[in-house]
Amino acid sequence: MLPPLPRLSDYGISPQNGFLPAEIPLEVLPDSYYQPWETIVRNFQSLILSKRLRRIVDALPILSTDLLLTEAEWRRAYSVLGFLAHAYVWGGDRPADIVPPSVSIPFLETCRHLELPSVATYAGVCLWNWRPMFTDEPIDTLDNLSTLLTFTGALDESWFYLISVAIEARAGPIVPMMIDAIGAARRGDSNTVINCLRSFAERLDELGSLLERMYESCDPHVFYHRIRPFLAGGKNMADAGLPNGVKFDDGTGNQPYVQFAGGSNAQSSVIQFFDIVLGVEHRPTGEKRSNSSVPEASPVSSPSHNFILEMRKYMPGPHRRFLEHVESVANIRDYVVANRNNRALVTAFDACLAMLRAFRDKHIQMVSRYIIIKSRETRSQSRSLSPKQASAQRVNIANSLQRGDSKKLRGTGGTALIPFLKQARDETGEPAIDAWARRLLNNGPADIDGVARLGKIGEHTNGEMEIVGLAGTWSVDDSEGGICHW
Repeated sequence: MLPPLPRLSDYGISPQNGFLPAEIPLEVLPDSYYQPWETIVRNFQSLILSKRLRRIVDALPILSTDLLLTEAEWRRAYSVLGFLAHAYVWGGDRPADIVPPSVSIPFLETCRHLELPSVATYAGVCLWNWRPMFTDEPIDTLDNLSTLLTFTGALDESWFYLISVAIEARAGPIVPMMIDAIGAARRGDSNTVINCLRSFAERLDELGSLLERMYESCDPHVFYHRIRPFLAGGKNMADAGLPNGVKFDDGTGNQPYVQFAGGSNAQSSVIQFFDIVLGVEHRPTGEKRSNSSVPEASPVSSPSHNFILEMRKYMPGPHRRFLEHVESVANIRDYVVANRNNRALVTAFDACLAMLRAFRDKHIQMVSRYIIIKSRETRSQSRSLSPKQASAQRVNIANSLQRGDSKKLRGTGGTALIPFLKQARDETGEPAIDAWARRLLNNGPADIDGVARLGKIGEHTNGEMEIVGLAGTWSVDDSEGGICHW
């Protein structure tokens, strides 16, 4: 017997908003008992700017989580405490590797309740950190969204988070639609599957347009030097001053140091949902595809050291379990393979892969603009500093590569991810059914008349990318890291 299709309500997923909560996130915890936390985040930027935040946090009372009554309150507490923890770690001239009990104890309890690691994840920074400006208007547009918490107070930081919120909201209706498509494939209802795939492809194109709006109001310099350092976790951050990671002091003296990746868009459940329903297989970075050129109807493999699967540990527990459930019932690609003579079905499926691949291409270009150019500017400037000036620089992930021997620029997740991003982009086209689409999406030899290879931002055969723009012509190698990791 086939397993039942997942019910969204069982996993806290909204039919309209997808992985965003159905209700508007709380702007403040309703019980006045939590006023000490809310007072700090209300004055957050001023406390960080004046370097008073650590002293104020050190003096905070240890508040119990017993008065958090609803999921919305638990989520608000998690977001607030996550921002407090990261500001405490990264908000001084040197990073602090021990978070005091006043934040650690309630934060660890909220993490246990929500099944999240003790770090500011994508859920706390994006999914639960927004409000509509007008409640009678839709939330899937940037024209009606505002953030609740930021480290810097800058428009650039709000815009950076809200791009992801708008993408999640615009993608929300895709989730129930594609669950319906799975059910239709079980019934052999090709017309419904085709209509769902066509709508999916159109919506993916809209998501790419939303992603490109990042350039409107998020300046690369502000992002790289002011915003990005606060988002870092404790994983692979030795060069930034956290050789052991971060310890959350719970007062027992027994807490170990932990190393978690920082907030990353690879922690977005909706992007992984897209891959699952389309049968896109992501291998561990660097692992090559098998030589088989014939598309087979096969399940998505799950190697234990796959980075994308690792990122599921940073998703709320119900969302993680939903993806696992969808994996057990996903059948769209198998159905298309079995009905490959249905041209409309094959074309609609391949169009979805093309749109998802184009989305990932746009993200790689964004990584190049926001991270790689800025990192090279920073390294160039550091060479002109005197030893005294260099030693006085504030240590964070934006400038830590000026010290030590590391040649790899790391993203907020603590990993060098240009190889991952390129491979994930290329893997997106692999499930294509039509021979023409496979050649187009997989950059194969153009030996079919009239078929051109799909460009990859001027990538050369040696793996480098060449970008031509206002900054001149420059190359990117595979050691560079990413802005955020779709």
